[in-house]
Amino acid sequence: MTALFDFSVRDLHGGMQDLAQYRDRVTLVVNTASRCFFASQFDSLEKLQRDYEDRGFTVLAFPCDQFGHQEPLDDAEIEEFCRHEAGVTFPVFSKIEVNGPGADPLYRWLTTQGGGLVGGRIAWNFTKFLVGRDGQVVRRYAPPIPPARIARRIEQTLPALAA
Repeated sequence: MTALFDFSVRDLHGGMQDLAQYRDRVTLVVNTASRCFFASQFDSLEKLQRDYEDRGFTVLAFPCDQFGHQEPLDDAEIEEFCRHEAGVTFPVFSKIEVNGPGADPLYRWLTTQGGGLVGGRIAWNFTKFLVGRDGQVVRRYAPPIPPARIARRIEQTLPALAA
């Protein structure tokens, strides 16, 4: 069975990163765009990262320019935007395609696992996939769903705190 940690992705500096390092962590995989109406969600995604990272949670961001040319930046500019303008500390990877023949293998897998209203395809930027510690998709969330509304499900998916 395929899992999140079976994939490798390109980082913002051109190197390959093995997602096996996120084994046993709960992750929220999000396709992002700096010029998207939903870019205000970066703040809420960062809040989730800070609130739950010590319990084994990580947001994984994948910039995408397939929807209305809302990610016109190159990887260096994306890094600058995410770190300095949006203030995110979670991993941001190289710009990818999430639909069509050029879709990244990770997203081809995610879209077969997480349902969706448009036949599995990603409808827009800021589609979110909550992935459990076992590397399997727990739930898919549409772009308008604010990250704060996912917090309860994250808490249910994370291991219980030791007493």
